[in-house]
Amino acid sequence: MRISPYLLVSLVILLFCGLALLTLTKSPSVEANRAAGETFLANNAKQEGVKTTASGLQYQILTEGAGEHPVATDKVTVHYQGSTLAGAIFDSSYNRGHPLTFSLANVIPGWTEGLQLMRTGAKYRLFIPSELAYGSQGAGADIEPDATLIFDVELIRIH
Repeated sequence: MRISPYLLVSLVILLFCGLALLTLTKSPSVEANRAAGETFLANNAKQEGVKTTASGLQYQILTEGAGEHPVATDKVTVHYQGSTLAGAIFDSSYNRGHPLTFSLANVIPGWTEGLQLMRTGAKYRLFIPSELAYGSQGAGADIEPDATLIFDVELIRIH
């Protein structure tokens, strides 16, 4: 079976138009997420106990620890819960019943930075702007593109 060059060109044009339409329909959500995050962080920065770093990461100390601070190359064990600005929990080591161990070099930049501020035994709430989280890509079905995220993190151990 031979395909006409005109048919082939038409199919390619339709494909590109479809992709452009998908991009256009996704943009309002992305812009809304970005705007919601910026508004939230601007208001949150005024809350008592909330500190903002030079990168834009915000954190609140829930419990101060007494141990050492990890560095970016350390492996750590933490308990955590992650949620969206709307309060939807998308991940929780508490719900799984066991903490998570990982290298700080292998997580989102907001975690790498935030956990280095903590001492062993500390519990912090991290308010992570999208550019320090999953950015314009998002992550799976639960974390939309350009979403600002909130994590409650307890630093249990530095390895």
